[in-house]
Amino acid sequence: MDLTLSPLAQELADEVDAFVREKIEPAEVEIQRFYADLKAKGENSFVVHPKIEELKAEARAAGLWNMFLPVGEGDEWAERFGTRGGKGFSNVDYAAIAEKTGRTALSPMIFNCNAPDTGNMEVLLKYGTREQQEEWLVPLLEGKIRSAFLMTEPAVASSDATNMDARAVIDGDEVVINGRKWWSSGAAHPDCKVFVFMGLSDPDADRYGRHSMVLVPADAPGVTIKRALPVMGQLDEPFGHCEVELKDVRVPLSNVLAGPGKAFAIAQGRLGPGRIHHCMRLIGLSEMALELACKRGTERVAFGKPLMLLGGNRERLAKARIELDMARLLVQQAAWKLDDGGTQAARVDVSAIKAIVPSIACDIIDFAIQIHGGGGMSDDFPLTAAYANARSLRLADGPDEVHLGMVAREELKSYLAAQGAGAAK
Repeated sequence: MDLTLSPLAQELADEVDAFVREKIEPAEVEIQRFYADLKAKGENSFVVHPKIEELKAEARAAGLWNMFLPVGEGDEWAERFGTRGGKGFSNVDYAAIAEKTGRTALSPMIFNCNAPDTGNMEVLLKYGTREQQEEWLVPLLEGKIRSAFLMTEPAVASSDATNMDARAVIDGDEVVINGRKWWSSGAAHPDCKVFVFMGLSDPDADRYGRHSMVLVPADAPGVTIKRALPVMGQLDEPFGHCEVELKDVRVPLSNVLAGPGKAFAIAQGRLGPGRIHHCMRLIGLSEMALELACKRGTERVAFGKPLMLLGGNRERLAKARIELDMARLLVQQAAWKLDDGGTQAARVDVSAIKAIVPSIACDIIDFAIQIHGGGGMSDDFPLTAAYANARSLRLADGPDEVHLGMVAREELKSYLAAQGAGAAK
């Protein structure tokens, strides 16, 4: 297993780290205060602060743009809309870059590397027709529009995606869409122009061939954004996590991705890299929280000692560092397997990181909050928002239990086979 970064990836990781620390982190304080003021006044807070667009332009000019594009498949688009060098990156390369973008909530958007846009762009890259790519992929790569992924539903247990009941029924040369989705991240952004919608198109087909993915313009008749859902009190402006209703929405049959019944095949290709991106960003977020804990814990004194030397804080700090470094290596291993053998080869490793990294991040951020005392519970520090982000990722892209089940099944497979019981189901 070779985890060595390419020279360009190492160079860009260092530049991204400097850009985040020197430009985005100072600006984020002003930007978050701007959104807080809008909410306090009862005004619409889903607007784009001008500083965000300024930083996006600066990042693109520096070649810190669309760095998630995969090597090979993404080379053409990297040359047109991507980083210096004109080629995409391996998952191992991008993992190192993604970590640096995870320090702040806004950084991925500044570099045009934020979810769900990255996953949606990869879907268009891999499964989209040339016409679909020119209509939607190009403006997404340019950072002119945003997108959302409509999968989770409020009326069913969405941890089992085969339960999905929203409909995408083929009617001649059109698809008729009906249903209600929620936790549709990015749907409240004023520049969100397209949804990747997953719905039931053939109830009689094989269990994993019943659903289709369809491109739905956000302004199509029958589409209604019902509300933005708070995540532990955080609205995550300017993106939002929305409940979306679709009533008799009609789009051309040509808007179906890869053909009817292909949704699960697309989802497997989409979610593997995306989960690695999420986990590496969480490692960057955890590093930020640990830095704040160390700074606070060595500067503040109580009972005659720095806070970090009181009680079991030193041990908690040591365990945080050990677990964080272990998590990074586990994610890098999953990235290498994805590069080396594809989605199938890395499926257990991807489930492993998705189960453990958000949990480790929650523990580290909780430790940082505790060291900050009352301040850690306020918006004076970025820790409450960081915790909400990390905690939500124990559910998003599959809850812990689903991923732990995948790891356990693989671990038990050979034992059950040897006993004549067959593979675990």
